[in-house]
Amino acid sequence: MTDSELDALRAKRLAELQQQQQHVGGNKNDQNTAEEQRQQQEDMRNTMLSSLLTQEARARLNTIALTKPEKGRMVEDILIQNARRGAFGGKKVNEEQLIGLLEQVSKATEKTTKVNFDRRRAALDSDSD
Repeated sequence: MTDSELDALRAKRLAELQQQQQHVGGNKNDQNTAEEQRQQQEDMRNTMLSSLLTQEARARLNTIALTKPEKGRMVEDILIQNARRGAFGGKKVNEEQLIGLLEQVSKATEKTTKVNFDRRRAALDSDSD
């Protein structure tokens, strides 16, 4: 999708949400509206990702999102931001490109663990028994 298509989708969706908000009133309805709005934003996000990714790449991203939700969400955000900037040139992201992005994210978020052994010779020395 190009930037103009994404902007048109966003503007259309925003207009729909604003119309729905004008028709709904009351405190309980506000909670329902907030939930509906969140659901609609999630649907819009999924629609954008479906249009950006090939089937194989989408399946891989869904698998990652199931096992590591925060990492899946981070990769989705990166993909959407790149699409808004036009980094993909209107082409779909294939599985190899997604793997490359996942490797970059893994390197950026990699945690290094360091184990220190505190050896106390007197306490651990079994030869003196």
